[in-house]
Amino acid sequence: MTDNAKTQQTRSRRFLLITLIAFVVLMVILIATRDGDKSNGEGGAPPDYAKLLSGSPAPLAAIHKQSNELLDGGKDAFEARMGELKGYPAVVNVWASWCGPCRAEFPHLQEAGANLGKKVAFLGVDSDDDADAAKTFLEDNPLPYPSYSDPDKAISNSLGATHGFPATAFFDAEGEQTFIKHGPYTSQRELEDDIRAYAIEGGG
Repeated sequence: MTDNAKTQQTRSRRFLLITLIAFVVLMVILIATRDGDKSNGEGGAPPDYAKLLSGSPAPLAAIHKQSNELLDGGKDAFEARMGELKGYPAVVNVWASWCGPCRAEFPHLQEAGANLGKKVAFLGVDSDDDADAAKTFLEDNPLPYPSYSDPDKAISNSLGATHGFPATAFFDAEGEQTFIKHGPYTSQRELEDDIRAYAIEGGG
């Protein structure tokens, strides 16, 4: 074997080794990222709601006592509840168990409900969904607040959630709707920034 051939062979081996190392590093990063997403994503452990929301004002504590429930009564019951919450900013998330983006967004709602639920009212609206499927989903992805069953989409339509799910409506402390976000929140920061802008600060 000539010197040139030996040099070429050495270079080829080095290239293969570097490629292999790069591949292994990439796989480790991907696995770590996936595992990190699982820890905060669908099926992950929810926050300790009882501890984090202890001492909430009575109207908000009443919401927390109904955590993860599906409530009947339709649009009338929902609007009556919103009237009871006057004096507190509110966030209303419209979702369905069959909606992939809704499922992906749920961990952000879990965290926001735990972080801000002592001063902001959170409610869900389970719209155009099968009640049994919704209950099964909630068992694996518990929320610190209830959702109103909305099979005919009367509540979601009244909120302006007419461009698909999920949608999130924001209300100021006077009970006035200030904004509706169409589509999912993809980060905790984005959601909490909008809560502060459109609910706590009342849309500016």
